[in-house]
Amino acid sequence: MSAGVHGDLLHDLGRRLAAGDIPPGTVFTLADLETQYDASRTAVREAVRVLESINMLQSRRRVGITVLPREEWDAFDPQLITWNLAGPFRQQQLEDLMELRVGVEPLAARLAARRATPTQRADLLRQAETLLRLGRQGLGASQEFLDADLAFHGQLLAASGNAHLLALRTPVHEVLRGRVNLGLAPAVPVEGTLEDHVLVAQAIIAGDGDAAERHSRAHMQIVWGEIARPTP
Repeated sequence: MSAGVHGDLLHDLGRRLAAGDIPPGTVFTLADLETQYDASRTAVREAVRVLESINMLQSRRRVGITVLPREEWDAFDPQLITWNLAGPFRQQQLEDLMELRVGVEPLAARLAARRATPTQRADLLRQAETLLRLGRQGLGASQEFLDADLAFHGQLLAASGNAHLLALRTPVHEVLRGRVNLGLAPAVPVEGTLEDHVLVAQAIIAGDGDAAERHSRAHMQIVWGEIARPTP
């Protein structure tokens, strides 16, 4: 079985699990999947192994393969985030990661004001100014804007000097990519967000942790309000 077929099998099964089409508690066997996907035992076993590594599935002798409860899944796994964004749990995925960002990015900005290297400080300002320029041109949904956005927020987490905050770079990047790929990113970003990027970078360059945290939190709050599901 080719790697391409294995990848298709993994993607389809992962997507169905993430969408809830195969609910937690469901038990099946490798043979069931072989028949369902007309795939080899090797391809099925490899797909199941990947899903076990994300804690979506659990294999046990004389029991079979069980779909684990959603709360046990590896919420930061990039494949799972992609599957969630493509399915009925999209809104929950967006809100969950946005709530995380609201909690950690302002802290990362405060730490970066103290710990960032001169190169990191210069890069953050350059990326922020690129975002400002592109956003004002109505290119907020473009690949160029996304690249600068990924670079800015990834650099911010790295500049914190905290390895645990840096580890959040992948899920943050996945949700930023997801918004663009799903057509959820506005061509003209919400007023204030572009300027806040620049203000965060300038505060970090100045070594002003209070201002860096404040402007980062203001930015996060605006985006959070944009993403959050309207209350009835």
